[in-house]
Amino acid sequence: MTVVIDRRTLVFGLASAGIPCAAWAERDWPARLAAAAQGQVGRTVVYDPAYVRLAYPGGDVPRERGVCTDVVVRAYRDAFGVDLQKLVHEDMRANFAAYPKTWGLRKPDRNIDHRRVPNLETFFRRKGAALRFRSPADFQPGDLATQRLPGNLPHIVVVTGRRATSGRYLCVHNVGRGAQLEDVLASWPLVGRFRYAPPGG
Repeated sequence: MTVVIDRRTLVFGLASAGIPCAAWAERDWPARLAAAAQGQVGRTVVYDPAYVRLAYPGGDVPRERGVCTDVVVRAYRDAFGVDLQKLVHEDMRANFAAYPKTWGLRKPDRNIDHRRVPNLETFFRRKGAALRFRSPADFQPGDLATQRLPGNLPHIVVVTGRRATSGRYLCVHNVGRGAQLEDVLASWPLVGRFRYAPPGG
């Protein structure tokens, strides 16, 4: 006789028995990350790069505003409770020399460090999340793509599982009009591909 147990029942049963199930439960983390990013569309409607003093940990600017990095930070918080503000700050505090000095900082700044694309690129590389790629076709749902806009301005997007008419995956990003779901993997030069599984997943 074959017994079919749905996912919710299995996860609940394992948890009740005290058996760790995070790794099993998080196999679908790319879809969850993409969904959390898409949930920001229509909610974050303003691009605002202003420096703001934030609470720590878990600090955020008002949800109706932000920049491209805020899309990523919020997606990880909403989907998994993973706080990139705290993780990046702790890694920068312990390894400050490994991070860019573009902004003339002499020490970490937990208000802004996680909101800068080059810092996220460095953090993800240090965590072994960088992947090789040759073209936009290599990017998969759950990936983070970093690009350079005109003027060599860093940008980051979350790749979703929805496809554009071009065949490429649509991405969630904020490049000036709030969070948008758009076909942008071929819009600007790609410089990084990262696949950062939530810690414990």
